[in-house]
Amino acid sequence: MAAPAQSSLKQVTFTWQGQNAKGKASKGEIFGTSAAMVKAQLRKQGIKATKVKKKAKPLFGSSKQAIKPMDIAIFTRQLATMMKAGIPLVQSFEIVGEGLDNPSMKEIVFSIRDDVSAGSHFADAIRKFPRQFDELFCNLVESGEQSGALETMLDRLATYKEKSEALKSKIKKAMNYPITVLAVAGIVTAILLIKVVPQFAETFSSFGAELPIFTQYVMRISDFMIAWWLYVLAGFGIAGFIFKEAKIRSKKIQHALERFSLKLPVFGHIIEQSCLARFTRTLSTTFAAGVPLVDALYSVSGATGNIVYKTASLQIRDDVTAGQQLTQSIKSTELFPIMVLQMVSIGEESGALDAMLDKCATFYEAEVVNAVDGLISMMEPLIMAVLGILVGGLMIAMYMPIFQIGAVV
Repeated sequence: MAAPAQSSLKQVTFTWQGQNAKGKASKGEIFGTSAAMVKAQLRKQGIKATKVKKKAKPLFGSSKQAIKPMDIAIFTRQLATMMKAGIPLVQSFEIVGEGLDNPSMKEIVFSIRDDVSAGSHFADAIRKFPRQFDELFCNLVESGEQSGALETMLDRLATYKEKSEALKSKIKKAMNYPITVLAVAGIVTAILLIKVVPQFAETFSSFGAELPIFTQYVMRISDFMIAWWLYVLAGFGIAGFIFKEAKIRSKKIQHALERFSLKLPVFGHIIEQSCLARFTRTLSTTFAAGVPLVDALYSVSGATGNIVYKTASLQIRDDVTAGQQLTQSIKSTELFPIMVLQMVSIGEESGALDAMLDKCATFYEAEVVNAVDGLISMMEPLIMAVLGILVGGLMIAMYMPIFQIGAVV
C-alpha cells in the first residue's frame, strides 16, 4: 500500500552535488518526490550525493517556460512512437519526459506519469491540464484507451496536431509579415518627422519665401508629432490594450470580429479555407477513431476556430440527431463548397467517410498554403511601394523648397 501512496506524491526539481562512479565531483538537477528518493535514484546511477535540496524558486515571479501547441504535438508524436515500439505507457512517459527541452512540459509529463502509475487512466490524468490538452484531445485518448488502440489513436492525434499547427503557423506568417513591416515603416516615419524635418524647418525659416503647400503640410504634421508624440504613443498602447481585453472578455466582440474576418478581401478567403480544413480534418480524425458522429460534430464545433462555422457545426449536429443525412445537413448551412458535399456524399454511400474527409482536409490545407505563399509574394512589392511613398514623400517635401530656390537662382 505504501508504494502507490508514494508514487502519487507530486514530483519537484531537486539540485544535487556529489561524486560520480569515477570519484569526480559532479552536480545536476533531477525530479523526485523527496530528498531521500532522489538520493536512492542517484545511488542506482552510481552517484554518491553529498548535498540534495529542492531547487529554489525565482525571487520575482515565475520563470516557467510557456508551453506551446507544438510542444504538445511533439510529445504526442514521441509517445506514439514509443508505444508502437512496444514500450509500456509509464516507461514511455519517462523516456519522453527526460528528452524534452521545455521544463514546464517536462513537469506536466512527469505529473501524468505519476497519475498513470498510481492507477489513473491516461485521459483522466491529462484532463488536469485543460490549457494544454483540449476536450478533443482528451476524448480521443479516452476512446483509444477504451478500444485498446491507444498507440494508433496517439499517432492520429499527432498527425492532426502537426498539420493543424503547420496551418496556423502559415496563416500567422501571412498576417504578421505585413504588420511588422508597416510598424517599422511607421516608426521610421515618426523618427523622420520628429528629428529630421525640424532641421530642415530651421533652414527654411531663413529663406524669407513662401514654402510649397506639400512642404507646409508635412511641417504641420511634424509640429504636431513633436508636441503630441508621447500622447499618440500612449493612445495607441491604450487602444491596443482595450481592444485585446475586449476581445478576450466579450464573446459578442470576439464573434463580431470572427464574422467580419470572413468578409475581408483576400484574407477572408484564406480564413474560410482554413476553417474548412479544420472542419474536415477534425471530423475525419474523430470519426476514424470510432467516436459517434453526433459527438464528433460537437468536438468539431470547438475546433473550427470561427463562430460562423462553429454555429454551422452545431446546426449540423442537431440535424443529424433528428435523423437527417450528413450531406443534407451540411448543404442546408449554405457554407460548404460543392466539393465537400460531393466527398461527404460519396463517403456516406461507400462507408469510407473518414477517408473522404481526410482527402478534403489535405486539399484545403494545400489551398491555404498556396494562398498564403501567393499573398506574401503579392504583398512584398505593395509594402515596398508604401515604404517608398512614406519615406520618399517626406524627402520630396523637404527638398522641394531647395529645388525652387535653385531654379530661381
